[in-house]
Amino acid sequence: MNDILLLGGREHDLGGFHVRRLLPQLQRRSIGPFVFFDHMGPAHFPAGMGVDVRPHPHIGLATVTWLFEGVMRHRDTLGSVRDIEPGAVNWMTAGRGIAHSERTPLEARVEGAPLHGIQTWVALPLADEEAEPAFHHFGPEALPHIEGDGVRLTLVAGNAHGLRAPVPVFSPTLYLAGNLREGASFDLDDEHEERALYVVDGTVEIDGTRIDAQALAVLPAAGIARLKAIRDTRLVILGGAALDAPRHLWWNFVSSSRERIEQAKRDWVDGKFGLIPGDDQEFIPLPEK
Repeated sequence: MNDILLLGGREHDLGGFHVRRLLPQLQRRSIGPFVFFDHMGPAHFPAGMGVDVRPHPHIGLATVTWLFEGVMRHRDTLGSVRDIEPGAVNWMTAGRGIAHSERTPLEARVEGAPLHGIQTWVALPLADEEAEPAFHHFGPEALPHIEGDGVRLTLVAGNAHGLRAPVPVFSPTLYLAGNLREGASFDLDDEHEERALYVVDGTVEIDGTRIDAQALAVLPAAGIARLKAIRDTRLVILGGAALDAPRHLWWNFVSSSRERIEQAKRDWVDGKFGLIPGDDQEFIPLPEK
């Protein structure tokens, strides 16, 4: 697999909290239905501090939160309230429009809170861009696992290796997360049209190509990719069917239509997304640019 495309990310400092953005970027706008990929942390906040992502809107996508460390409390305009911890998945379908917030719970801030995880956005197919908003949470016990000699992977969403996660995806989706011990191998088949591998920490090798920590490796469409861990490695594998049409991304909005994004801007300014029960005292204003 000599035609593996290796991509680095752009790092942003959000006030002592680092986020590395892997998607979108010029060399690759999407992988399968995934149009946005952020690696958050690792970070450890001092006592009394934590993450405060104020209420903000989305359309045309589903957000997927997966944590390695820490806890975040999700609230949305549907009235959903759910803490997510490592091993569980939050899947929020924005569809025609939803607003949500994500914050470190007060009780987790007492002695200082860690946070480390992955935030992704999945573009909804054309037929589902205006779907009804929804929120789903699945605990670790509900998610399938792939286990072998030195291999422990969780199927976060979609299907892989004969397994299917309960998360309600809208198109063929691949999302695995887990660990390979040093020397372990894992064969990723080519069931999905587009595939990529992100090394959170550690190092893997695929047919002589070395993939180090914080690198995103876009894999060829065909052929089995044999991953061999050079050292203990934590990784994420994602992909699925290619997008059914180009997507426009502006701030937190994803759509096949620029006009629909303009409407979403007006709706946010006019308060048409509604308020979040329990978190209605502040919000993120529409960016000026």
